[in-house]
Amino acid sequence: MRQRDPLDRLTPFGWRGGIAVALLLSLVSFLAAGYFTVYWRNADMDFMVIYNALAMNDGGAQVFFDHPAYLTILSVKAWFAGLHRLGLLDAWTLSAIPNAADRAAFDAAMASAVHAGRVAALLTSGSIILAFAWAARRLVSDWRIAMLGVAAFTFSGGVQMHLRILRSEMIAASFCILALMLLIMAARRASAVRPLAVGLAAMLCMLGLTNKVHAVLLIAAIPVLVLPFGCAASASVAFWRAPRAWAAVLPAALVAILASLAAWPLLVAGFAPANAAAAGLKPLLLGHFGVYQSALLGLAAVCMLLFARLWRVSATETLAALLAAAAGAAVGLLALALSYDINDVVVVLNPLEKMITYVDAPAAAGSISGAIGLLLSGVLGVIRRYTFVLQSSARPTVFLTWLVIPGIVLAWRRGERQVALQATLLILAAVGIDALGVRRGLKVEYFVFTDPLIILAGMILLDRLADLKAARFVYPIGATLLVLHVAIGQAEPVKMALKRKGPEEICEWNGYYMPRLALPWCAPPNSVPRT
Repeated sequence: MRQRDPLDRLTPFGWRGGIAVALLLSLVSFLAAGYFTVYWRNADMDFMVIYNALAMNDGGAQVFFDHPAYLTILSVKAWFAGLHRLGLLDAWTLSAIPNAADRAAFDAAMASAVHAGRVAALLTSGSIILAFAWAARRLVSDWRIAMLGVAAFTFSGGVQMHLRILRSEMIAASFCILALMLLIMAARRASAVRPLAVGLAAMLCMLGLTNKVHAVLLIAAIPVLVLPFGCAASASVAFWRAPRAWAAVLPAALVAILASLAAWPLLVAGFAPANAAAAGLKPLLLGHFGVYQSALLGLAAVCMLLFARLWRVSATETLAALLAAAAGAAVGLLALALSYDINDVVVVLNPLEKMITYVDAPAAAGSISGAIGLLLSGVLGVIRRYTFVLQSSARPTVFLTWLVIPGIVLAWRRGERQVALQATLLILAAVGIDALGVRRGLKVEYFVFTDPLIILAGMILLDRLADLKAARFVYPIGATLLVLHVAIGQAEPVKMALKRKGPEEICEWNGYYMPRLALPWCAPPNSVPRT
């Protein structure tokens, strides 16, 4: 019988039991500090998403396009309609919400809609946790390390916050993280269907971008992050080295061409200067739209070619993967046709132009020198936050960096240069993305973009440094981190639930984001947008 080591003690419920416990604790947290919280407490963005779902179920148009929460709005719209068909929700359209003059009826209807929306957020987050668990189990050789990674992800500040609110970051970030995990799996082991995994990852990235333009930062990093994950098993299998492989390349080319032709009208409309100007956007580079987007596509292609060169991937498989990536991205973009609005298309295809309108110094961000200054300032802000001592936050994952960084040094000194490089790139990507997020305060909701990168770095290091699993210090450090993770991850939800502030600040933006819904505590709607 195998002797119990520290990892056994840290994962006493087993694989399935551990996931069940994580989901159960999240449900308890959701009920204790989420579901029953007063319905207007998280109005930004609960109200914005719910208003659009109600309006669209009433036959109206989407009015929220900030970043643009496309999939979140459509999913809540469908969720409300489904609940109504089952007789579980009366307030499923805008016309079903009573007039604000009848305060009691209005409160009851809006509360039921918000509660339904929060359940949708819980189900979405739970599904993403399960998907992360599936991928984590396949990334490391020891299920216990995967379980610790799942616990770290589940109780991270961002995920715990998104369990109970309707925002666009959870779907966007998680789709991109899952794409990265799929690509790492594909990079490590060749198979005849590996190009399909590349196409699926490209589609997930594009779908993530349709929900939150900030995903472009993570998408840009993914091709570089995957490069060092190759190994001897990455070389193409016999199928892709035989002449018959061209029989698979030709259908891939046909699918890529058809998907690209179908998406072409969206690209033309999204990059049209008149449409972009109507959305209040200005070109970021060289006075033209589409410049950096082309550069990002080129970066992805170069990284795929470089990976093929480094890890002996055949020309036919590389070509098939490139075609699959193009097809996947085009299919993901075509999701915008499900509920077409030119504003969604423009925002999704010009993400950086949209992001610049929200930074705290948009004028400085418009020049190269100013952008570099803001980036350096952001990096310093991230370093302060990662220390936790200089600037605390509801982000328990920062404590993991205190182990990951020494782990990188240890791996390098032991000659494990490749895993050290893998972890280093993941941490650098997290720092870089967070540095840009500082310009908007690096809110707890943004942590879902970078916390998984830190968690993945910790998982691959611990999996490679096998002797550390049995070290005596692993259990006390691991137990302390788990307790801190669960406790600090609840800080922001509890703080939000216990706030005593009233709903008056909603009146600053309700007229702009909810033009057809008067609120009982606000004066007649204004039209001043939120800043």
